[in-house]
Amino acid sequence: VRGDLVKVLKRLTARLDAVDGVIIETTGLADPAPVAQTFFVDDDIKQFYRLDGIITVVDAKHILEHLHEEKPEGVENESVEQIAFADRIILNKTDLVDDAKLSEVETAVKKINGAADMIRAQYSKVDPKKLINISAFSLDRVLEMDPEFMDTEGEHQHDTSVSSISWKFDGEVNVMKLERWLSVMLRTKAQDMFRYKGVLAVKGMDTKFVFQGVHMLFSGGFQDSFKWKPNETRGCRFVFIGRNLDKADLEKNFLDCKVTQEPRFKVGDQVEANVGEWSAGKIIKVWDDGNPYRIELDNGDQVWAPDDTDNFVRLKKAKKSGY
Repeated sequence: VRGDLVKVLKRLTARLDAVDGVIIETTGLADPAPVAQTFFVDDDIKQFYRLDGIITVVDAKHILEHLHEEKPEGVENESVEQIAFADRIILNKTDLVDDAKLSEVETAVKKINGAADMIRAQYSKVDPKKLINISAFSLDRVLEMDPEFMDTEGEHQHDTSVSSISWKFDGEVNVMKLERWLSVMLRTKAQDMFRYKGVLAVKGMDTKFVFQGVHMLFSGGFQDSFKWKPNETRGCRFVFIGRNLDKADLEKNFLDCKVTQEPRFKVGDQVEANVGEWSAGKIIKVWDDGNPYRIELDNGDQVWAPDDTDNFVRLKKAKKSGY
């Protein structure tokens, strides 16, 4: 991390006459120490850059379970490290906890780092003036907390059960299949899903499907402000951060949501739709509102088939002739 950051910062100084500032966003798993070290151990970096402050966002609803998580001997707790190094702490999602829980969280955070200013927030909305040009980083404070901070040869042992997985591909997904899969994930593996997010191209929709979540908390949908441009390549990006992630299983289930074949039916085809029982009707639209088919039943009702399989829609059976 440190070596790559040094290269990027040096390229910036070589290309630009002046740099007003650089904002570095790390992953949710990052140890802040190597990033902070960068500004003190390289002479060229020290000449052009000053570390203004370290900002840590704390999830008020879920932080306690991560702070109290038991780790193997010698393995650091990344949540504790991130709070300890912070110069400003944004206590986010305060609307999702009651006053008693909020007070408990603030007490736990202050035990780790009582020097950092704490800002309560919802949806991470904070006045930028409280976060930028604050001259808050103190090397003396960090050395008091971690005397070996400047030892660049030292290695912090991370929890190897925690990892991040990401995919991307050109193409589109069936959002109904995706939502069914995510629903199963939330019911069975939410505790191990620390963070997940994605931007998806959905078959039959002109707007992007944007979602994110933490454990059981999921939010997502089609964003009118994020429409696919006419010449833009439609594709999907997905990131998971969590514990004991089964990469092969996650990748398979995600790719199973990709639309890979042409629709079996066309407008006007006579079919039967599964509405609790099989009802006759006809296809009146292909790929409507994220669904493979919109179907008008013989009784005049309209329904949607969420997946192009015989479980939801099938060819209408011919009536048997009799005497």
